[in-house]
Amino acid sequence: MYKRMPSRDHSAVVDVEESSALLQNSADVETTNPSWWLSFPHVIVATISSFLFGYHLGVVNEPLESISLDLGFSGNTLAEGLVVSTCLGGALIGSLFSGWIADGFGRRRAFQLCALPMIIGASTSLAGMLIGRFLVGTGMGLGPPVAALYVTEVSPASVRGTYGSFIQIATCLGLMAALLIGIPVKEIAGWWRICFWISTIPAGFLAFAMMFCAESPHWLYKQGRSADAEAEFERLLGGSPVKYAMVELSKLDRGDEADTVKLSELLYGRHFRVVYIGATLFALQQLSGINAVFYFSSSVFKSAGVPSDIANVLIGVANLSGSIIAMLLMDKLGRKVLLLWSFFGMTISMVLQVAAANTYVSGSGSLYLWLSVGGMLMFVLTFALGAGPVPGLLLPEIFPSRIRAKAMAFCMSVHWVINFFVGLLFLRLLEQLGPQLLYSIFASVCMTAVIFVKKNVMETKGKSLQEIEIALLPQG
Repeated sequence: MYKRMPSRDHSAVVDVEESSALLQNSADVETTNPSWWLSFPHVIVATISSFLFGYHLGVVNEPLESISLDLGFSGNTLAEGLVVSTCLGGALIGSLFSGWIADGFGRRRAFQLCALPMIIGASTSLAGMLIGRFLVGTGMGLGPPVAALYVTEVSPASVRGTYGSFIQIATCLGLMAALLIGIPVKEIAGWWRICFWISTIPAGFLAFAMMFCAESPHWLYKQGRSADAEAEFERLLGGSPVKYAMVELSKLDRGDEADTVKLSELLYGRHFRVVYIGATLFALQQLSGINAVFYFSSSVFKSAGVPSDIANVLIGVANLSGSIIAMLLMDKLGRKVLLLWSFFGMTISMVLQVAAANTYVSGSGSLYLWLSVGGMLMFVLTFALGAGPVPGLLLPEIFPSRIRAKAMAFCMSVHWVINFFVGLLFLRLLEQLGPQLLYSIFASVCMTAVIFVKKNVMETKGKSLQEIEIALLPQG
């Protein structure tokens, strides 16, 4: 028999002895899935943070040459890498503290704290590039883990995969917006400054709209605010599924009275296995080479004779198309299947890039064009089918409720550390190693990811967070 939580408001939570009966009586309620449209507006507002993430990820792609000319470091690949990677360094700081902010202030307030440095940083970028990019980066680091937490915790199980895909779609739209807004940069002097400034508009809207969104019932319940949690479930699910949802919350929280989560518990404690899976997935995602494509696709396509504006549109369309397909399949095929085929497709794509590099050396220009452009677009498309959206959705699902926010913060920190070095060193490695060897390394990483997913990742499609947690509960 589980013991009751002493600090809870028990007026909204059923007794332990009644739980089994209530769960049985509510089974028919759960199988008739809650209305998706009640939680839909809250998810849409939350994904504005993902739009901003994508926008700032791609905003330096097209204007990078103009920025380097205006600021006097044209041709210096290390300085150009710093423009990219300074933002990623700030993202590492933001992600490190995201778990404590999300648990300490709540998910809604965390979104507002994510928007603030993005607004200040985008404005500061007009005067001090590196300072502004660093501030923007802190908001970028805070936003993705909070968005993943929030969408997971407010979505009905039946559409949680679909809603989780919205995060990737919003990121794609942000990338496309950055690439499209950057098109006039070669014709209009100083246009790159407008590219930074315009991002303050969605950031301001995110901070304002979050005041009207529901707070995560999971976070409220952990704070001992059971009545507030039930009220938010009413807003998100409608009336009939609320009691069932509250019973699930009570089952998830039993026995976890201590609120403090130590780093040692994540690194070698009883939840080490799920944290290891999450951190490794993010590491493999970044080492696959995807952000090298997003940061420097203009340079790669330029070498193939494709104008950068056309190349950027093609990249954006491939990314968005894959994300939409993933959204349609996430709750049908499942997370694991999409991950496996995504990483396998990325492996084939990188093999095509190696072949393209070999044909370039041999002087076959037209074949190089088709292999290089086709391989790059296939890489982005297959990434968006699984490797892009699934880790951010899967991790909040498999992490136990008690460590969810801080485990996400830890795994996102791994993500940003690797992202930082990819952004900083890609051009230098391309010069030193050559495209054949570098793309071969990326292909090997993608194939390693296929093997890792096959052996370690469980399927979470259609399961409640409580069912997933029980399945992964450490023995003993």
